[in-house]
Amino acid sequence: MENILVIGAAGQIGSELVVELRKIYGNQRVYATDIKQPPPDLLGEGPFQVLDVMDDKQLIHFIIRHRISQIYHLAAVLSGNAEKLPTQAWKINMDSLMNILEVAKMVEEVKKVFWPSSIAVFGPTTPRVNTPQLTVMEPITVYGVSKLAGERWCDYYFNRYGVDVRSLRYPGLISYKTEPGGGTTDYAVEIFYQAIRNGTFECFLGEDTALPMLFMPDAIQATIQLMEAERSRLTVHSSYNLGGMSITPGQLHRAIRQHIPDFGISYRPDFRQAIADSWPQSVDDTFARVDWGFEQTYDLEKMTGIMLKEIKNKIIP
Repeated sequence: MENILVIGAAGQIGSELVVELRKIYGNQRVYATDIKQPPPDLLGEGPFQVLDVMDDKQLIHFIIRHRISQIYHLAAVLSGNAEKLPTQAWKINMDSLMNILEVAKMVEEVKKVFWPSSIAVFGPTTPRVNTPQLTVMEPITVYGVSKLAGERWCDYYFNRYGVDVRSLRYPGLISYKTEPGGGTTDYAVEIFYQAIRNGTFECFLGEDTALPMLFMPDAIQATIQLMEAERSRLTVHSSYNLGGMSITPGQLHRAIRQHIPDFGISYRPDFRQAIADSWPQSVDDTFARVDWGFEQTYDLEKMTGIMLKEIKNKIIP
């Protein structure tokens, strides 16, 4: 029987991952944790505890007490917020990962670890179209630097200590369950909320800024699929490229106008434009498709309809 720990459970990925994991493993076997209490009903039924991943003693005590066999470590300071507090973001992102890797090395019962990387590991010298799995990686953000360093540590702990740590380089993720959390691709979530609330949106990226995006159900499915794959099938132990739809703010605006014809948009690029310009426009995820069968289900039109419907249900009484 698996006992699963999700750290950062109240965030964009964690809030939906916890629900899906509980469907598979049972409510009482998936332990949701975060640094603060989540909103009521965000995570559904099952155990929740406030847990600070930076406290290594509290962390290892929790893991041993609950006989944890899988860890999903999702807590991080995201790209936009990290640029405001770079040294603090570096410390949180790196020290928390090292705590997890050390615990996984020491506690025999921990069999698998998941840690998310990002397209932020790439930089302006990386090929931006159909970015390969193996390529030049010179990130220009503290978030990207910490993710690249984290990938190398994951690969090191696998090769040096046999820690089965698995990772995905997520593109921008679009979800209706939680509101934006400070990422450069979060305009693609905020735009839906503003379309419904105000009928207009000011975008912090330019109209033609193409970035790879993935609807959250596809990202959750890919995450669980990777973690359930036979270890012998995995050829990448740093982090797998994960593609999706290459979307611009202009394309997203036009897709929403199919449902809300009067929806208006203006463009005022800020410091996040330089970040987006250093990231891929599209990503080659052949390794993920071949090694463990990743497939994308949702396109722009299908996703847009679901996002608008669910957000309306959420914010309009």
